[in-house]
Amino acid sequence: MKKIIFMMLIGFAQLANAQNKVIELYPNGVPGAKTATDYVEQTVVGTDGKTRVSKVTKPTLEVFTPAKGKETGKAVVICPGGGYAILAIKHEGYDVAKRFAEAGITAFVLKYRLPSDFIMEDKSIGPLQDAQQAIKYVRENAAQYKIDPAKVGIMGFSAGGHLASTASTHFDKAVIKNDNNTNLRPDFSILIYPVISFGEFRHNGSRTNLLGAQPTDEQITLYSNELQVNANTPPAFLVHAMDDKTVPVENSIQYSLNLKKFKVKSEVHLYQAGGHGFGLNNPTTQEDWFKTLLNWMK
Repeated sequence: MKKIIFMMLIGFAQLANAQNKVIELYPNGVPGAKTATDYVEQTVVGTDGKTRVSKVTKPTLEVFTPAKGKETGKAVVICPGGGYAILAIKHEGYDVAKRFAEAGITAFVLKYRLPSDFIMEDKSIGPLQDAQQAIKYVRENAAQYKIDPAKVGIMGFSAGGHLASTASTHFDKAVIKNDNNTNLRPDFSILIYPVISFGEFRHNGSRTNLLGAQPTDEQITLYSNELQVNANTPPAFLVHAMDDKTVPVENSIQYSLNLKKFKVKSEVHLYQAGGHGFGLNNPTTQEDWFKTLLNWMK
């Protein structure tokens, strides 16, 4: 019995040593926050084994660093998906960050606030504030993590893809305090089965959660990010399944076509099957899209 307890203690110690650095995005207070005493962050592991986080009030970045000597100078901020209702933070966050770190790329998993009138003065910009603040933090602390500030990208899955594409098309307007005038434009974006449009091919839940049940035409256009593409939009790598019944594949196709229109580089991988939410592993194929992504990033 003593031996078992001793081994458990060693395991806990190893786990503690393996923990990654967690950065509070707003140590001096969250911008535009409202106090809601009964609004408490929740983490639930479902019967499918997936971890879901909701009711985030204190956004953070969890840092996954490469082994010493393996750093490539590249960095990626990862936005998990979840329809702007929850964050699928493990299979669309931590698992992906580990793969990046193994490849020498520093990864930052963004636990962003989900749009809510209870805790935000303007829920339509709450997630974008966190994404911009994340880019700002990484650039301003690049030397600490051996990162090239000109090689900082953003990645998003599903609704996290909407957030990532918003950060990639709305960077000219800061929705955070930016006294140093830090560049908020991602150098590249990685969009995995992303929500991009709030128009014909929208994901209803994501649009309603961000903009409410009756958004204006102006809001719909503003947050239909395929319509916000221009020559300064960062290059993009996109992955989607043709049979995605949750977020239509047209989201990725229209975005990439508009990038082409403005002569912005992009690479698009369309699976014939795979559905939605498969994370790193599309069960219908042996292809590893993450390896293809690493080739594109080189």
